[in-house]
Amino acid sequence: MLLAVDIGNTNIVFAVHDEDSWHHHWRVQTVKEKMPDEYGLLFHAFLREAGLEAVEFDHVVLSSVVPPVTWKIERMLEKQTGRAPLLVSHQIKTGLTFRVKNPSEVGADLIADAVAAYARFRGACISVDFGTATTFVAISDQAEFLGVAIAPGANLMAASLAGGTSQLPQIALELPELAIGTDTISALSAGIMLGYLGLVERLISRIRAEMLQHGIPGPIPVIATGGLGQFIAPMTTCFDVYDPWHTLNGMRLIALQNAADG
Repeated sequence: MLLAVDIGNTNIVFAVHDEDSWHHHWRVQTVKEKMPDEYGLLFHAFLREAGLEAVEFDHVVLSSVVPPVTWKIERMLEKQTGRAPLLVSHQIKTGLTFRVKNPSEVGADLIADAVAAYARFRGACISVDFGTATTFVAISDQAEFLGVAIAPGANLMAASLAGGTSQLPQIALELPELAIGTDTISALSAGIMLGYLGLVERLISRIRAEMLQHGIPGPIPVIATGGLGQFIAPMTTCFDVYDPWHTLNGMRLIALQNAADG
């Protein structure tokens, strides 16, 4: 079995893969102040709920974009499972060639997304991850990590607008029928959701056009993932597929590749 732990700015996901599929997963809030033992208690409770033992894992892989939490989860996993987790980064075997100025700046989640996208399409593609931030990763037909566009997530946009104004409330992320709102809620929904969809569609269109201009052959399919992706993807026709396990699948593929080559 394989254990994957994905540390994001908002949530930490623990997931268990049994060589066929993801059978168990848990999501907790990312809290920088928690200590390894506190995370260990949560992890132990998850395993007990699933009837699993920590020593059953053949592979443990860790992806993180929150450095203050990384070492805590790393220490906890090693103590609980008896295995030092594989840390996803550009420095390990990924099957990718990085065509960016500073590969060390590329987030572990983006690397996992790129690996999973290329494995799925076996050609040029774009991966869009809807998290705290929305990230757009371009991958060439030669498994080259070409670069990234980063935009605020829809929830972050809504929270920022509500927090930065005196009379505008936080709203639910729902697609309005009209772009001209007739009250505060519909006006916010129009501006945030239709504006956000426009941002997503425009960036995908621009990224695809730039890839084609540089001689990368099409078609260039687009995959969506991330918690908000399940709500955003049905609102537009620019995605070929939505996969909630996309990042975890990339982590799993990286772990298996390093285990085989190690």
